[in-house]
Amino acid sequence: MTAPAALTAERRVLLNARSRHLAYATAGYNAAEGVIALAAGAAASSTALIGFGLDSFIEVSSALIVIWQFRSRIPEERERTALKLIAVSFFALAAWVGFDAVRSLLGQGEAEPSPVGIGIAAVSVVVMPLLVWAKRRTGRELGSATVVADSMQTLLCTYLSAILLVGLVLNATLGWSWADPIAALIIAAVAVREGVEAWKGEHCDDCAPVADAPAEVDACCADDTCKD
Repeated sequence: MTAPAALTAERRVLLNARSRHLAYATAGYNAAEGVIALAAGAAASSTALIGFGLDSFIEVSSALIVIWQFRSRIPEERERTALKLIAVSFFALAAWVGFDAVRSLLGQGEAEPSPVGIGIAAVSVVVMPLLVWAKRRTGRELGSATVVADSMQTLLCTYLSAILLVGLVLNATLGWSWADPIAALIIAAVAVREGVEAWKGEHCDDCAPVADAPAEVDACCADDTCKD
């Protein structure tokens, strides 16, 4: 694969701003999704929906990490710390999903059908892939392993949305309660792998090379959106 060309200062400023905006959009959507999922899960006694709602708030935390990084005058200086924080969020996600899946397999709690849950899962299956595509494209061009890692967090949320949708539909129509926790265990394993890669900083092999930061400081803060 041919290595991407280095970015101009102006292009990097634009991509930094886009990264922040995508993170704001992700945080806003997932906060609303989490509240709806938790309420629907409590009403239907659905551990899968409750777990999905908690995952939404983990996704919010990942987006806030990206916002924190790109509010800096020199976002590259916060890259390593941001990656480790995202790695922790992956591990938290894996721990919760794995725990919830084992509980479901052991037959603890029979969930009732949830039309609201089916609806929010279906919406997320459409919305999340769009965010994944935008984040990954931006992160790779920017040369930011943090943004690419955050896109993987969103991709896992997409998988969980699809799994939840299938599980809720099967539970509502056929009473198959075992399919969801089995698939969730696979997602938990993937989350652990992605967390390890984020911790090591291995999320962006084909990113654009990062230009020297000092040349970009003035341009980065031209719109007064960056902080010290």
